[in-house]
This record gives sequence, structure tokens and C-alpha cells, in this order.
Amino acid sequence: MPNLVTVEVTINGDKYVREIEPRTLLVEFIRDDLRLTGTHIGCDTSYCGACSIILNGDLVKSCTALAVQADGGEILTVEGLEKDGQLHPVQEAFSEHHGLQCGFCTPGMMLSAINLLEHTPNPTKEQIKKGISGNVCRCTGYQNIYKAIDAAAQQLATEVKGG
Repeated sequence: MPNLVTVEVTINGDKYVREIEPRTLLVEFIRDDLRLTGTHIGCDTSYCGACSIILNGDLVKSCTALAVQADGGEILTVEGLEKDGQLHPVQEAFSEHHGLQCGFCTPGMMLSAINLLEHTPNPTKEQIKKGISGNVCRCTGYQNIYKAIDAAAQQLATEVKGG
């Protein structure tokens, strides 16, 4: 029997404590141990970004991090975006502006967009391109993703102003 370690994390506001093997990848912990399957495994090399999450305020590709590295941390996954039946503005914008097709890259793309908008509330198209450059979409050609992120930025700015 392998040695197990205890990992304690808060994901989407809920606290989890689990005994896991020290070599468990964060993406495996999220998907397999906690059954939060919105975080996708697309490449296992960090190229595609489908596994992107926000850990302690930083965008992380969870296929290249160990779960033990997140011990004590706070994680946001796509499941945590909707609040009280209300979609996050990024989710709404992706839907309204057709920023997805097959949807496989969408969770990671949305979290990358949220991370971008937290650090750059009014991004230019070039900043949007750079902000999601760690995510690959094989379906859309990106134009509608850029439009969706721009629309979400405008919506978030309106909410901040109290509009």
C-alpha cells in the first residue's frame, strides 16, 4: 500500500479533505477524487489549457501541478462560476456570442478569461489574445471567443459602476 498524504483544499467555496497518493496530479484529484469533471484533461503536457483552474488567485494548468501543492489553497473551477442560479458574466458572454462549439476547451478558456479580466479589466484585443494564449480551441477560430471576452469585460465594468 502506498504512503498517503492528507490534502485539504477549498474548491468553489466548499472545503475538502482527502487522503491521496503524493504523486496525484491536481487535475486527477479534482476530477477523480472530487468528481468535479468540468476541469478537462486534454493533453497531459500543459499545451491545451483545458485543465486550467484558478489556485490562490493564479491561473494554473492543473495537469502539471501535484494535488499536494494545492494543500491549504483555494481553487476556482468552472463549477464555481454560477452563483445562486445566475451565470457568471463570462459564461453568459460565451453563450451569447457563440464563444464555444464542442465545449471541450470552454471551462479552461473561461477561467483564463476570468483571470485576465481580474488583472486587466478593459483589455484590448491583443491583450485578450495574449491572456488566453495558453488555451487551445480546435473548433472556433477564436473570433467569437475574443468577442465574448470583450463583452464580458464590458458587462463586468457596468456591474462595477453599479449599472
